[in-house]
Amino acid sequence: MVFAPDHNDFSARRCVWVNGPVIVGAGPSGLAVAACLKEQGVPFVILERADCIASLWQRRTYNRLKLHLPKQFCQLPKLPFPVDFPEYPSKKQFIDYLESYAQHFEINPQFNECVQSAKYDETCGLWRVKTCSTKGAVARGAASEVEYICRWLVVATGENAECVVPDIEGLNEFGGKMLHACDYKSGEGFKGKRVLVVGCGNSGMEVSLDLCNHNSFPSMVVRSSVHVLPREIFGKSTFETAVFLMKLLPLWLVDKLLLILAWLVLGNTESYGLKRPSTGPMQQKNTQGKTPVLDIGALEKIKSGDIKVVPGIKRFSHDRVELVDGENLYVDSVILATGYRSNVPSWLQESDFFTKNGFPKQPFPNGWKGKAGLYAVGFTRRGLSGASVDAMRIANDIGQVWKEETKPTKRFTACHRRCISQF
Repeated sequence: MVFAPDHNDFSARRCVWVNGPVIVGAGPSGLAVAACLKEQGVPFVILERADCIASLWQRRTYNRLKLHLPKQFCQLPKLPFPVDFPEYPSKKQFIDYLESYAQHFEINPQFNECVQSAKYDETCGLWRVKTCSTKGAVARGAASEVEYICRWLVVATGENAECVVPDIEGLNEFGGKMLHACDYKSGEGFKGKRVLVVGCGNSGMEVSLDLCNHNSFPSMVVRSSVHVLPREIFGKSTFETAVFLMKLLPLWLVDKLLLILAWLVLGNTESYGLKRPSTGPMQQKNTQGKTPVLDIGALEKIKSGDIKVVPGIKRFSHDRVELVDGENLYVDSVILATGYRSNVPSWLQESDFFTKNGFPKQPFPNGWKGKAGLYAVGFTRRGLSGASVDAMRIANDIGQVWKEETKPTKRFTACHRRCISQF
């Protein structure tokens, strides 16, 4: 259903009425909500700025990437992984799963639609979502801007919408190759090179390991403390073990047990420059959103010296980096494994539900629903399992209202009786 908001604006923007919710983002979180809405019989429009679903996975991940958690913790609602997939599916397998998921539920996002702003119009009680086409619309002679009008808005752009580039003195003066981890694919092009990896999270560790496997000489910046846990403990997933223990024991005790088991498997990581935080790994995950590193081989390379651990950076210059301890490293390339951030504040004109950092103010499990038909999915800091929980809640909440309001009304047929008068 199409409306023209104003005669003078008609040539520049068209208005589209959406019967159900608008979902912003066609990553795993957006797909999960869409699938659950399909099950409820609720129509929707899903907007995606890229030209594919799950663009983070398809465009901005390295080739060797695998899921860090067992597949049962990463599958989306209503459709499990194929039984023949390994416990830790590869990047390609996960993308194939998402593609089949979208096909199974007949989810067809509006690609190349970048949301410029979204604002609740209190006058009419509806959301106004303005988008700009990122490809082809102008060339086809069509309007490049669209305004979607809807009752419900689902924010599914997630925690990792934009890459973070740190503000380090002299960073722009560096004369070698520099890229963010989102643009790193493989260590093949870095053979024999001295590479500085800035960041020691899961990405920083895996990129450093990949560089080693391609005969590079990586140094990894460890600016602060970090929890390193084995991906598996005695053949059992560490995460699965933690989830099981948290059902039986208090969180502080679970953290104590995990650290004891990690010490038995990995040894004392602090002796290799990897100081542990004072907060336990699961408590830190729940309160700060910092995911512990699940080691898949990088620690052995650190122990052998193939990956050099260095402290924080003081400044860059043309061909070297000065560290906070005064050491100078001569490097050929720099890879910024410095993470991602939410981009919600850049387009959502709302201040009650989201913080200035783009996360719901209410922590899990209460951060999925705001006021006036606003919802959020994929911001739980609990990965795909947390997103799946919120997706089902959102669909059930909207579906309940939808079914009530679209319930067919009973039609009454007039009855005609013959009246016989007696005199």
